[in-house]
Amino acid sequence: MLTIAYNRPGIRFYLCALALVLGISACTPNQDPDILALGGPFEFTSQDPARDGFVYTRMQVAESLLEVDDEGQLLPGLATDWRMADDALSWTFTLREGVRFHDGSLMDADAVVNALEMALQKPGAINAAPIRGFRAEGPQRVTVVLEEPYRPLGAIMAHFTSVILSPASYTQEAAVTWMYGTGPYQVSGFDPPHKIEVSRFDDYWGENAIIPNAVYLTGHRAESRALQVMAGQTDIIYTLDPASLDLLQRQDHVHVHSDTIPRTVQIKLNSGHSFMAESDARVAMSLALDRRGIAGRVIRVPGSEANQLVPPSLADWHVDDLPPLEQDLNEARRLLTGLGWLPGPDGILRRAGERFQLNMVTYADRPELIVLATAIQAQWRAIGIELNVTVGNSSDIPRRHIEGTLETALVARNYANIADPLGVMIADYGDGGSGEWGAMGWQNREVAQLLQQMPAETDEGRYREQAQRIARILVEEMPVIPVTFYTQQTAIAERVQGFRFDPYERNYRISEMSFRQP
Repeated sequence: MLTIAYNRPGIRFYLCALALVLGISACTPNQDPDILALGGPFEFTSQDPARDGFVYTRMQVAESLLEVDDEGQLLPGLATDWRMADDALSWTFTLREGVRFHDGSLMDADAVVNALEMALQKPGAINAAPIRGFRAEGPQRVTVVLEEPYRPLGAIMAHFTSVILSPASYTQEAAVTWMYGTGPYQVSGFDPPHKIEVSRFDDYWGENAIIPNAVYLTGHRAESRALQVMAGQTDIIYTLDPASLDLLQRQDHVHVHSDTIPRTVQIKLNSGHSFMAESDARVAMSLALDRRGIAGRVIRVPGSEANQLVPPSLADWHVDDLPPLEQDLNEARRLLTGLGWLPGPDGILRRAGERFQLNMVTYADRPELIVLATAIQAQWRAIGIELNVTVGNSSDIPRRHIEGTLETALVARNYANIADPLGVMIADYGDGGSGEWGAMGWQNREVAQLLQQMPAETDEGRYREQAQRIARILVEEMPVIPVTFYTQQTAIAERVQGFRFDPYERNYRISEMSFRQP
C-alpha cells in the first residue's frame, strides 16, 4: 500500500486523488470537523447583492422577504404574510418579529424600506417591476406601491438582488461595504474572487445551524473540483462535468446526486444576421441536432433532450403535447437549399459568394457547455455550416449582445432565476429581442403583446393559455434553439449528512447539514 505524506494542500489533493483512482492508497482526508467546504465554478467580486447576491443567499448569509419551495411556490421568509390590494396596485408585507441583523440591530419596517430602496438604485430583478415607492406602516408592515398591476412582484421579492440587509451595510451611495444579513450564517472572511468564509450566527431568528463554519471555494476547472472531493479536500462540489461522473460514481466515499432544475441548455441566435434572418434557416439548424445522442452520450443524462425552451417543472410555460425535436438532416438540407444555400468544394454552404460560417461563444462556468459546443460544431458541419467556438466568460455574451457582435452562443438559461418565469420571458422576448440572454434581432408582435398584458393578468386559466401560446410560437420560429433540459450533478463526501438540493439554486441549505460521527 502506498502512503501519501505530502502536506502541501495543492500537491496533496492531486496525489491523493490519483492514488484513489489507481486503488492503491488510503489517503487521510484533511477535513476539519467544524468546517463544511463547498466548491463551485462561480466567481464573486463584491458583497453587493446586485452583483453577487446569489452566493450570499446560497451560503445563507442574506435572506429575502419571501422564499421559494421546491415546486416554485412562494413561502414566508422575513415576511410572514403578504397581501395584494383589491386594485392590485399595492402589496403589503407583514414582517417577522424578533429578527436581528448580523450587526445586532433589529429588523423593522424602516430597515426593510431602506434595503429595498437601495436595491432599486441598482441593476436587478426589482427594476423590472413598475414600483412607485415603498412605505413603512408601523414597525412591522411594509407596502410596495405600484404604477400598474404586476403579477410577478412576489417572485421579485424572493430574488437574491432583493435581500434585506442592515442599514449599516450601505454607504450613502448605496454601496455595500460589509454584508450584515439576517441568515443563520454571517460573513467572517472575504477573499474575492475565490473564497468566502461564514460562521454560525447564534442570534438567528429560526433554528440555529448545526455546523459552526463553512467556506465556499471557487474552482474554474471542473476536473480539479472533482479531484478535490475525491481527495477529501472539499465536502460538496457543485456543477460537475460529464467526464468526471463515471469516476466519482465509482468512489465509495463520495455520493453523486443528479437533480433536474428549471434551466435549459440552448443556442442563442442573432436573427438579425443575414444567415439566420429566415425562420427556415433557424429551423434547419435545429433539425441538424441529434438531441437524443447529445443527452445520452455527451452529457450522459438520457431523456434530458429538450423539445422547447421551458422545462416541464414550470408547467404553465411547458406545452405537454409538443412532439420531440428529432434530427432530420435531409429536411435541414432541403430548407437551406430553398434559401439559396448550396455546398461548396469543401462541403460548406455558399450563397451569393458568402460561406455559411458562424462564431459561437460559450463559457466554462457550466463545464458541459464546452463538450456540447464541440458536438454541435460537428452536427452543423454535417449540413454544411462551419462553426468556430470560443470559450470565454459568461459576461462575454451580454457584452457581445449589446455590442451587436454576437452571432451564436451556447448558454444554460435559468427560467426560474425569478420564481415566476414571466420575468425572464419578458426580458428575453418582450421587446424585439432586447434581452441579453434571449432572442436577438427577432420580433413577433403577438408574443410582444401577450407579454405586455400578462403582468396584469389575475385569471390563472387565462395566464396559462397565454404562456402556452408563447411557448408554441418560440418553437415554431426558433429565435433560440433548445438543446437539453439541465441536470445538476453534485458530489457529496460520505461524512456529510442532511444534504438536500434546492432545484431553484437559491440556497445550499448548509444549516440543515451535519457531519457523521467517526
